[in-house]
Order: sequence, then structure tokens, then C-alpha cells
Amino acid sequence: MEWHHIATARRIRESESGAILRDWGGRIPVVLAYPNTYAVGMSSLAIHGLYRWFNVLPGVVCERAFASLGRRVQPTGPIVTLESQRPLRDAALVAFSVPFEMDYVNVISMLRRASIPVRAEERADGDPLIILGGPAVSANPEPLAVVADAIVIGEAETLLAPLVDCIANSWQQKRDHTLEDLASLPGIYVPLVHQGKRINRQWLEELDDYPTSSSIVAPLAEFGDMHLIEVSRGCGRGCRFCLAGHWYRPPRERSLGTILEQAREGLKQQDKIGLVASAVSDYSHIDELVTELRGMGAAISVSSLRVAPLSPILVRALREGGARTITLAPEAGSEGLRRAINKGVTHDDIMAATALVASERFEALKLYFMFGLPGESDGDIEDLLRVVAEIKGVFTRRVIVSLTPFVPKAHTPFQRAAMVPKAVLEERLSRIGEGLRQLHVEMRAESIDAARIQCVLARGDRRVGEALLAVPTLASSAWERALALLDLDMEEYLRERSPQESLPWHFVDSRVAAPSPPEDSDRIGASAIEARTSEDCILCHARAGEDRR
Repeated sequence: MEWHHIATARRIRESESGAILRDWGGRIPVVLAYPNTYAVGMSSLAIHGLYRWFNVLPGVVCERAFASLGRRVQPTGPIVTLESQRPLRDAALVAFSVPFEMDYVNVISMLRRASIPVRAEERADGDPLIILGGPAVSANPEPLAVVADAIVIGEAETLLAPLVDCIANSWQQKRDHTLEDLASLPGIYVPLVHQGKRINRQWLEELDDYPTSSSIVAPLAEFGDMHLIEVSRGCGRGCRFCLAGHWYRPPRERSLGTILEQAREGLKQQDKIGLVASAVSDYSHIDELVTELRGMGAAISVSSLRVAPLSPILVRALREGGARTITLAPEAGSEGLRRAINKGVTHDDIMAATALVASERFEALKLYFMFGLPGESDGDIEDLLRVVAEIKGVFTRRVIVSLTPFVPKAHTPFQRAAMVPKAVLEERLSRIGEGLRQLHVEMRAESIDAARIQCVLARGDRRVGEALLAVPTLASSAWERALALLDLDMEEYLRERSPQESLPWHFVDSRVAAPSPPEDSDRIGASAIEARTSEDCILCHARAGEDRR
């Protein structure tokens, strides 16, 4: 192993505080792996939470590993743990946290670089167990089913102790017996064992049972200057494009007291608190929380804001805490399209939020929009430009428009919708770009090719997993060649699915139902939206009401 990899790991670990260093003797060694850079991974509360929860289990030592300790992911070079610089092969369990589809290829690369057989069926008794979790791979496990020994479906907190018990027993039995034991646990999908069995998504009923905040001070992380705290999980708004909003139902909140207690601990080492949620501004005690944090002397940052409701107290606290840019997400320019995607934001809401932000004199306003939404027309593109022009008239400083192609995701009401053809997306992006240049507004756009690959991974089957095994990176040309070698048609994965078609993730029971079609569902098409009713959906809305009282 090259010395500079060990030296880099030691240098990064020495920059941190709060990491847990334990001797491996007599303990079950777990490696918590993140398939992207250290800077990105250590900005994920999932990594902080899992690291803490694994290490509090008796007889466990948990260390971290990343696809890269540098600024970019490299496809070659050894992988070592941060804490003791051990190879991944030495672990009993390698647990990957995989939040994004585009990181799937990095999971495979990390296994290869660690000399661990990539295919689950090829691993022998002495190899570590490979378990995957995270919203993307949970919602549709099939693209990585060929790789995973097991996949956690849903939220992992309550599964960790029984999972480790299975690992502890595995040292005394054959690998196939361990897989059978794992398959008996609720919410654990074992591809080599399960044959069509329905797997129920697991979710944590009481968030306060597992307080989630930064467990390690990591100055070299993307948000290394702040102590991150999860304030809520899930979202009751029901935007029809949003995986997180549907996958993490029912929406739940942490108590004000729990958040403030975590903030007091965090402020002993850092002076900025980062509040994390699907929509921080929806937290039912947001004004009280912000007032208390400011009283402690904390600067405040947030992961996301809704256009409405938008608390003036929160906005002012962000500005006083040093934020120079604030981000709002109208998602679509026209009122009709926002209704169709169930965004729940009116034109008046957008302009009121803009006026509030302008009054606090932020240096820049970033606006998030999607294009290529189901039912979108040329008129909607013109409406997008008109609303940006109106915003620019109110917020006269720097305006940045960030554009993302719509990607249909599993377990959302749009899971069967087609992705708009590439030529149409390119034409609409060009039209938006031209219009924004005339308005002297900056534009940042995500790659259309990358979005198309993401759609294939989000709705793919095991054949897509075979294509993943054949590519070193997800560059568009390499991906298309891999699909062609397997005689797979990319457009087949991007097309609309009929209501009668079975979906690759049909066996994953999210245990909540999609909301009813919107008023403007006729502009989208009946088969593009899934609407169901069930007792689970009633439970979801009932719990959402309880959590907000």
C-alpha cells in the first residue's frame, strides 16, 4: 500500500475532533463507507448518525472510509479507513450510505479497489458482508442487487442492533446461513435469498429517541464550519416529483428541547448551527428555535427553505449570521404547472418571499427551477422567464437561476412518467438561457446527459446493474456503450410506464400512498400520475397532524 494514502488519512483524522479510536481486538469491526469524497461525506448527517450509533453498540468498533480523501473521486488506488488506516477487507461488515444514484458506480469502484469481490454471489466465507442503505438504493434496490449482500429498506436506526447481532453470529457459521438470518429481519432485503417477498419500509416513529447531529468536528468537510442538527424528517407537502417527501413519510419533528440541547453541545466547539430538514422553514417552532439559538450567540444556516411560509425572524437570523446568499425554490414558472406538481406555492407567495429577502439586503438570491416536468409546455417556459423578470425587478442585486431536468423517481406519483426527450430538453434549456441573458441573470444548469443516466438508475432493473459493472465512470459515452454491449435500450428506461406494468421495485412496500391527482392533471396525462388511497395514507396524514401539535 502506498504510504501517501496512509499519510493523507492520518492528516485528515488529526484535523478532526470527536473521532472514536478503538483497538479491534475482540470487537466486531464495521466500516462505514461513503461513495464520494470525504468533504461531501462528512457533510452528511447520515454518516454522523450511523457512526455514533454503531459505536455505542457493545462490542463494536466502527471506522469510516471514503471513495476519495481528496477533492475528486479517483477510480484507482487503495481504500483505507480513516481511523486506523486498515483495508476494507479486514472488516466484518462494510456498510455503505448511498444517498444519490450517480454514486452507484463509486460503490463498485470502492469494492474493486479494496479487493472485495464485486458480485455478492462470488464472495466467500472470509469476505466482509456488504450492506447498502440510503434513500435512492432503498426506493429501488434492483440496480445494485447484484452487488449487495443486503439492502436496508427505509430508516436504519432501529435495525442496527439486530444487524450487528447477525454479524456477530456470522463468525461461527457459513455465509449463506448469515444471509438467511439477515433476510429474517424486517426491512432487510437480501437479493440472493428473497424471491418476490414483499419488504416493508422501516421508519422511526420517535425522532428524539435517536438525536442526530454532527458527531465529529470536521473542518475539511463542505460544511465543516458548522454543527449540523436534523430538526425534522419527511415533508407533508406532497410535491409529486420529490422522492424525499414521499419516502420519509410520515413527516416527523424533533422536540424543541432536544434540538436546543444538541445546539448547546455543538456551540462548545463551533459558533454556527446548521439546521437540516426537507424544509427547515416548515418546522412548527421555527421562530422560537431561531430566537433561542440567537440568544445563545449562534450564527444560523439552513439546508432548505420553502417559499411559503417564510419566517421573517428566520430570514433575518440568516442574514445576521453572515449568509450572503439565500435560496428559494419556485420549481416551475407558471401557476398551473406548480399546481400540477402539487408545489403549493402561488405567484403572490413567490413575490412576497422575494420582497422579504430584498428587505434584508442579501447579496444574492438563488432560484431553483425544474424543466421538462410532465405536462410542461412552451408557455410554461415563457412564464418562467416572466416570473424571473418580475423577481429581478424586486431583488435588484445578483440573481442566480439554477435549472435541473426533471427525473421521475420510484415511489413518487410521477414514478411512471416519461422523461422528456433530450432534444426537447436541450431546446427548452437554450430558450431559458437566452431569456436569462437578456435579463442579465446568471444561469447554472445540471447536465441533461447526467439526468438521463440518473433516470435509468432510479428506475432500472438488475440488467442496469450489469451495465454499472461494465463502466469505470458514468460519462455519457461510456454508459451508452455499456448498455449497447448488454443489448439494452436507454430509451426503454426513460419512457412512460403504463398503470398495468410491473415496476422493478414492486416488492418494496413504502407503506404510504401517493396523494390524489392535482386539479391540472389533465395537462399531464392520466398514466403519468399514480393516485392511490389506503389506510396507510390516512395514518400518514393523521401522524403529520399529531407531530405538529
